[in-house]
Amino acid sequence: MLSQADQNLIALLRENARASTAELARRLGVSRTTVQSRIERLEARGIIAGYGVRLSPDHERGLVRAHVLLTVTPKLADRVVRELKALAQVRTLHSVSGSFDMIVVVESPSIGDLDMLIDRIGAMEGVERTLSSIILSTRIDR
Repeated sequence: MLSQADQNLIALLRENARASTAELARRLGVSRTTVQSRIERLEARGIIAGYGVRLSPDHERGLVRAHVLLTVTPKLADRVVRELKALAQVRTLHSVSGSFDMIVVVESPSIGDLDMLIDRIGAMEGVERTLSSIILSTRIDR
């Protein structure tokens, strides 16, 4: 279980993983050494597994994103996952319960490109059915 201090540190790192330890310490009201040791401990425990890039809102506004729900043949699910992983336009893939087996979040530079991508996903061996919804806006993104 994470302490409240660890949760606060992780929240700040989610905002900006490149923030300096001095800035993090100032915002948390602790020393730089404390911040550094907490980060190292969280990394050693595998809680922090890596750091990523967040794209600017201006760049993101130029992309068309969608949720693509998939029903897949159970015996071919691993194959579908491998093929989806190979597509650069796939941002995330979730296994889910319910009437669909997976939710894929994709992004493309245009509606036409998105249409071709969804057709490509639907044509994969093992994909039985798709249902897609274009994301119009993101209200919360942590």
